[in-house]
Amino acid sequence: MDWNTLFTMQKQLDHYIEKTQEVTGKDLFQEKILALFVEIGELANETRCFKFWSVKPKSKQDIILAEYVDGLHFIMSLGLDCGYGYESQTIKNGENTVTEQFNHVFSSCILFNQDPSVANYEQLFVAYLVLGKQLGFDEEAVYQAYRKKNEINYERQDQGY
Repeated sequence: MDWNTLFTMQKQLDHYIEKTQEVTGKDLFQEKILALFVEIGELANETRCFKFWSVKPKSKQDIILAEYVDGLHFIMSLGLDCGYGYESQTIKNGENTVTEQFNHVFSSCILFNQDPSVANYEQLFVAYLVLGKQLGFDEEAVYQAYRKKNEINYERQDQGY
């Protein structure tokens, strides 16, 4: 995947939001970390992977993908704030269950919040990509969903979201 293109798109969106919301120059790291936690929780809720007490099925795959991409927006935005990017690598499914992988992603978020180093950012990014793979998303689906959600985010800003 061409991550540089997506990071460029995210950088442009971030600048647009900062200008529209009049927060240019403000440190938004903690707000973005919290937003990422919320988005990961929303994603988990749509997968229902942890709801052992319920027989209700998971949401449709397109809804889960849209939630996944929301989290990706914040991960990339946090990376940009720290001056980090991501170089594509082969992502394996891993040995965790989906629930365990969600917990690993949450742990990686906590670690990155406590120590926003490049190593911890890469760990978070890869953990999230592994989760996406476990959820059944290939790079092309993620790329297309990201582009679509990016357009929606601009529309939302223009409509006073």
